[in-house]
Amino acid sequence: MRTRVVVGAAGVALGLYGLGLLLSRQDPRQWLEVALWLAAGVVAHDVVLSALVVGACLLGSRLLPLPWRAPAVVALVVWGTLTVIAVPVLAGGGVRADNPTLLDRPYVATWWAASAIVVLLVAAAGLLRARTARDEG
Repeated sequence: MRTRVVVGAAGVALGLYGLGLLLSRQDPRQWLEVALWLAAGVVAHDVVLSALVVGACLLGSRLLPLPWRAPAVVALVVWGTLTVIAVPVLAGGGVRADNPTLLDRPYVATWWAASAIVVLLVAAAGLLRARTARDEG
């Protein structure tokens, strides 16, 4: 319980510090834009992303055998986070013709490679869990 209070207090302190930076360094005319951006993030997460995750989990619980469910959930969380983080570079946001050094890496190929690693690790975990369940049962 004490750890939870300490972590919560640290989170509140960091949030207040960030709010202080926002209010002291941002032009007051931009505060409305910041508020709209934050609200859009909450709506995108709670309405769109959460609904997709819940739907995928419900579908997975119907289609996947029991030993494969936990690895599939891990894959969904890891791959989903990886993809959400990569969306700006995968979409080419920030590329400028006058500066070819921006986004000069093979981001799409890297995303595919990371996705393949997630799939392989989940397949290995699923096979191991299925074999363990078969040996125990």
